[in-house]
Amino acid sequence: MTTVRGSGVRGLAVGLALLVATVTACTSSPASAPRQGDAPAPTAREGVLRVLAGSELQDMAPVLEEARKATGVTVQFAWTGSLDGADAVSSGRADGKYDAIWFPSNQYLHLDEGSRSKVLSETPVMASPVAFGIRSSVLAEQGWGDGSKVTWGNLAQAAAGGELAYGMADPSRSNSGFSALVAVASAFSGASAALTEADVRRATPSLKQFFAGQKLTSGSSGWLAQAYSRAERGSVGAVVNYESVLLSMNRTLPQDQQLTVVRPSDGVVSANYPLTLLSSSAQRERDSFQRLTSYLLKEEVQKRISELTLRRPVVPAVAPAAGLPTDRRHELPFPGTRAVADGLLASYQNELRRPSRTVYVLDTSGSMSGGRLSALKAALGRLTGAEDTRGVRRFRNREEVTLLSFASKVKWTKTHTVPAADAKPELDAINADVQALSADGGTAVYSSLREAYGVIERQQSAAGDDRFTSIVLMTDGESNEGATDGDFRNFYNGLPPARKAVPVFPILFGDAAKGQLQGIAELTGGRLFDGTGSLDGAFEEIRGYQ
Repeated sequence: MTTVRGSGVRGLAVGLALLVATVTACTSSPASAPRQGDAPAPTAREGVLRVLAGSELQDMAPVLEEARKATGVTVQFAWTGSLDGADAVSSGRADGKYDAIWFPSNQYLHLDEGSRSKVLSETPVMASPVAFGIRSSVLAEQGWGDGSKVTWGNLAQAAAGGELAYGMADPSRSNSGFSALVAVASAFSGASAALTEADVRRATPSLKQFFAGQKLTSGSSGWLAQAYSRAERGSVGAVVNYESVLLSMNRTLPQDQQLTVVRPSDGVVSANYPLTLLSSSAQRERDSFQRLTSYLLKEEVQKRISELTLRRPVVPAVAPAAGLPTDRRHELPFPGTRAVADGLLASYQNELRRPSRTVYVLDTSGSMSGGRLSALKAALGRLTGAEDTRGVRRFRNREEVTLLSFASKVKWTKTHTVPAADAKPELDAINADVQALSADGGTAVYSSLREAYGVIERQQSAAGDDRFTSIVLMTDGESNEGATDGDFRNFYNGLPPARKAVPVFPILFGDAAKGQLQGIAELTGGRLFDGTGSLDGAFEEIRGYQ
């Protein structure tokens, strides 16, 4: 059990800075498309180490600036997710573009035989276990005391009984989510060595119980923290994430939402943040890597890292920051092959997790004609493909997908539910509707969003279910017909809590009015995605939030 709180104005300022730094933490975009925030790295320059990394490393900025002054090495980051980063390395797409990678863990990377010749060396820099942050009132209701004796089984039992509702990042996008998925599968299977397909099958009944309690999903740790804060009081009482992220959340959460950090007593999966040198790097960059890693492992620097980030030092002589427990939990086994890991991810997406309901509000006004409409059809069409091995991209089994085509008004609405088995015919039907989109008319964004909320109300009432529910808005222009921003705000503020909890994820495309879209995202608790560089990438990145 761990609880750390900031003190005074300085503690609040640090907490806010760390929370902002995690807004895009663990987020990835598709490996096959240009990534948001991952522009091509410049040509190698003396004293610059080009690093492909998880964006949660933004909180290391003060330490790396101090490192630059001490070693002459400047770290230049490009951001992506751990699993996509592993794909980039194994496929050779990182060769010559980056000198090193820096993700929470390299365990998934090491499962791919193609990565062995790509990595020259790796140096763990800090550590943090995946843990459960549980609200104190929930701990008390369950009779779990300070949380030090809680097991994964206890958590699954409470989740299955409707007594524990929690948020967790999508494991196909986030290493924290993936580590949590591996941890529960290993704990429930009783595996004492590398996790196998048989272990996963044995753990499946308990996994279904555990994921019955997942009420929030996210492609990033930062948005998950925001969603937890926005959730109706009492509806979500816990968050799964790295211990360090949970403790950083406590620096800014109000008193009644503070989290007690529980590391299950039967074991965890930890991140050790290995700074990893790529074989394609030149000797000059290898020397820079050596100078930087030597600096980061100095005892005084390890102490600084722990105090700043609330991660644990990897140098044994250095004590963790105040408030962090000094003991370590048993490390649970990891999948033994890439096939087992990807199979576990696919099982989570298509079988274990709560199914989703999404309304795609698609601008098919006249300005979308030509190349823009073709890009939209291609991006959505990719979501109906069957080549996805770990559930990153395509519409999932059991998912309810509604396409709402609009211009001056809503043109048509069509809903599909992907079956639990033999999904291809329904995926083909969705693609047929996508390819039938045509462009003409004006742009009535706010009226169309109101209709989308109406669609969700009717669907929820008819089905009586509790799915992950969201709205995706794609527009290339400014709303110029129908309801106004003020009309929509009044409508949204009058919604009942269940409907108000449905976020809108707008995609900025073409000549879209960024201010309007950002306002919609902020009002509804969503997040704005930039599709100007890659509409494919934006649609696929949103998958982590659905």
